Amino acid sequence: MKKPNIVVDKSYAFALRVLRIYRAQASDHTLRPLLIQLVQSATSIGANVHEGIAAESRADFRHKMAIAYKEANECVFWLNILHDASCITPDVYEQCYPLGVELTKILGSINKTLKEKAS
Repeated sequence: MKKPNIVVDKSYAFALRVLRIYRAQASDHTLRPLLIQLVQSATSIGANVHEGIAAESRADFRHKMAIAYKEANECVFWLNILHDASCITPDVYEQCYPLGVELTKILGSINKTLKEKAS
């Protein structure tokens, strides 16, 4: 049986939530560029986490986790912009924002630990 990996599972769930937002709002041509940015950064989190798991070296793993952390931060930014500009409903925001913040914290903690071990 496959061992659970919290960051893998949460990054996948987050990407799915963001894709659902895009599908529901994509017909709004004004929002589309912002939503595309959100989708790209959200899916990049999981992609980089997966690449990190298959990394060829510890340095490669650190690099992929650093990118995933930056992408999670970017997602939180886009969600805040969309929410504060009333482009997404408070319900939609509450479905995604807490998980985005949680991913940022998890990845930040991973990166902090990796930096400490590298020193």
